[in-house]
Amino acid sequence: MRGGGKVAARAKSPSPPPAPTTIPTTSWAPADRSVPEIIGSLQEDYYNLCMEKSRKINSFVWHLLQEVDEEIEKGLEGITLNIPGNSRLMPVERITGEDFWILSRILKKNPYINGLDVRYNLMSDVGAYYAARLLQKQHKLIYLNLMFNDIGPEGGELIAKALHKNTTLKYLRMTGNKIENKGGMFFAAMLQINSSLEKLDLGDCDLGMQSVIAFATVLTQNQTIKGIYLNRPILYGEQEESTVHLGHMLKENHCLVALHVCKHNMKNCGIKQLCDALYLNRSLRYLDVSCNKITRDGMVCLADVLKSNTTLEVIDLSFNRIEDVGAKYLSETLASHNRSLKALSVVNNNIKGEGLVALSQSMKTNPILSNVYIWGNKFDEATCVAYSDLIQTGRLKPDNTDVEPFVVDGHVYLAEVSNGLKKHYYWRPTYGEVCSQSSNAGSILVPVGPDL
Repeated sequence: MRGGGKVAARAKSPSPPPAPTTIPTTSWAPADRSVPEIIGSLQEDYYNLCMEKSRKINSFVWHLLQEVDEEIEKGLEGITLNIPGNSRLMPVERITGEDFWILSRILKKNPYINGLDVRYNLMSDVGAYYAARLLQKQHKLIYLNLMFNDIGPEGGELIAKALHKNTTLKYLRMTGNKIENKGGMFFAAMLQINSSLEKLDLGDCDLGMQSVIAFATVLTQNQTIKGIYLNRPILYGEQEESTVHLGHMLKENHCLVALHVCKHNMKNCGIKQLCDALYLNRSLRYLDVSCNKITRDGMVCLADVLKSNTTLEVIDLSFNRIEDVGAKYLSETLASHNRSLKALSVVNNNIKGEGLVALSQSMKTNPILSNVYIWGNKFDEATCVAYSDLIQTGRLKPDNTDVEPFVVDGHVYLAEVSNGLKKHYYWRPTYGEVCSQSSNAGSILVPVGPDL
């Protein structure tokens, strides 16, 4: 495993981007002026550097730097600079790798900013090069979000190697960047060396079986990672070999708090491997196995382990197929044995009235289970009445479920409410709270740093 980082060829460092011959004006400027009035140091540094390097002023960045300068003037510290390329609240000019070069230059010595969110932009491997340099020189940065920035294996290698010596970054999100198996191996090798990173998201990165196994292997020894996302790897075959290694890791690791393994093509054999490990594990509090192929037989194993496991607090089974029988297995354990689980999501599991009513009945005898999410199943009138009663009596708070009762012609029905364990994993709401507790209950119940 120590040699895992050698599978990729050495990535070439992109040279600084060429300077354009003209400097376009920013769209935020009044019609009779080339740029807006400079009111803060970050804006001033950004303007001066753009002039010095003959770079175009990015109007979106300009506007957001003004807001950060205002926060700094108020005496605030620990500021996160948010430059989301998918914002719908203002005109967006997505930043490129060359834009990030300028941005990294003004941020590398700024003592007030410790978080940077540049999700959904166009940084590519060029931007990854400058992000790696920023990680080497900025010693205040603890949070970096690079999700969906068209970063490939070479860019992933650069960032992973920069983290070999970085001792401050705690939370990194690479979601949606196709670093593939090659880049994944460099991140796995990095976890053998880095001792500061606590939360790493490599979901939708096209990891391969080799890199998933590599992560499972290094996490048997790593004692700092508390949350890891390995969602949607590219796996071939039906042997579920990755779950064997993940199960072994859970037996040995005593620090991991949250494990996200969505879209692993996991079947009942795979969930059994994880459940066997959970008899011995005493640290994992959040298990996310949503979007897999787990059926009622897998619930036999999960229900049994929940009789003795006292650390699991959140389980996400959304988008599987446990049906009535699986729901009843869980309900029996929750009603009579388990008193540690706080949240359970069984969204879209082909459960009918019998299983849903059984889950509602378990809440009457289990005082700890507070969050239940059931939308996407097959509601009958008994189900609607049961959950309406739970909500009206106060046993199930409206913010802790994804359904809301209403009455038409004397009959009770359930409507969907936008609550859940991780509703805002891929996107942020246009209005309202960015990190709403009711929409992101998983990270509230089991906090592992900021909500990435």
